[in-house]
Amino acid sequence: MSVREAGKKGGNTVRDRYGSGFYEEIGRKGGKATRERHGAEFYETIGQKGGKVVKDKYGPNFYEEIGHKGGQKVKKLIAEAKKKLAEETSEEE
Repeated sequence: MSVREAGKKGGNTVRDRYGSGFYEEIGRKGGKATRERHGAEFYETIGQKGGKVVKDKYGPNFYEEIGHKGGQKVKKLIAEAKKKLAEETSEEE
């Protein structure tokens, strides 16, 4: 069994035992402890470092492209929700 397979097996066991919300809870606690230990600026610094790595890897237009894709997705979801709401409203009449 590889290390990756063992990790997945252990993660699944923990999820089954404590529920998927367990990871959310420990992540929140870890984030809070990190903020208390290193300050809020720490997250700004690591975010900037990560953003630079992504920019260097994918190019300066990458964020513009994914922003456009995200905007199109939101636009589509809003249109679908409005359509569904209109259908439900017309069924009630």
